[in-house]
Formats: sequence, structure tokens, C-alpha cells
Amino acid sequence: QMQLTESGGGLVPSGGSLRLSCTASNRAFDNYAMGWIRQAPGKDHEVVAALPWIGSGIYYADSVKGRFVISRDNAENTLYLQMNSLKPEDTAVYFCAAHRERFFTGRMYRVSDFGAWGQGTQVTVSS
Repeated sequence: QMQLTESGGGLVPSGGSLRLSCTASNRAFDNYAMGWIRQAPGKDHEVVAALPWIGSGIYYADSVKGRFVISRDNAENTLYLQMNSLKPEDTAVYFCAAHRERFFTGRMYRVSDFGAWGQGTQVTVSS
């Protein structure tokens, strides 16, 4: 199992920005599609954004499209989520996760598609 460590969460006012980072301990990081999953209080997990192992077919949930940007730096084994124009409803624990299938280049991502998760980082957006 790939070990993932998130950082960058915190408290931010509505309309503000945060950048989350996720560092993988496994050098096979660049063989996997990666995603960010969040869980808001009392709600189910939601795939916020996902990026294939190669290519430009990036997925964003409708709720964050146009506000969030996912990217990766394979040389540093790091995944990023730039979050802009944050809203109180973005408040959640954010997890980075690796897709179960190596070299996945599809355009559909579901929570159950991800096998290795980090411990999560809390993002709180005040109103």
C-alpha cells in the first residue's frame, strides 16, 4: 500500500484560497491516477478531483469546477489541490488517494475506485 501524507489544510475565510499537498512514499506514485476526496460533516465521501497517470483527462466534481485545480509533480512524488474562491460548504476533511488500477487513464472516478488513502487534512471555511 502506498503511504500518503496530506498537508496544507487550515482555517480560511469565505472567498479565500488554500493549497493542499500530498506526498507519497512510494516511487510508483507516477504509475497511478490520483485523486482528492473529501468528507463534509454528516455527509458521504465525494471525489473532488482526479488526475490520470498520464494525459490531460482531469475530472472535477461539479461543485468545485472552475474553482479548484488538481496537479501533480512526479519528480517530487507530490499531488496538489489548489482551492480558490472557497465557500463554507467546502468545509471537510480532504484526503488524497491513489487509484486501485495502475496506469488508469479513464475519465470516470468513484470513491470506491481509490485504494490507498492518506489520513486527511482538515479544511474549514468560515462564513
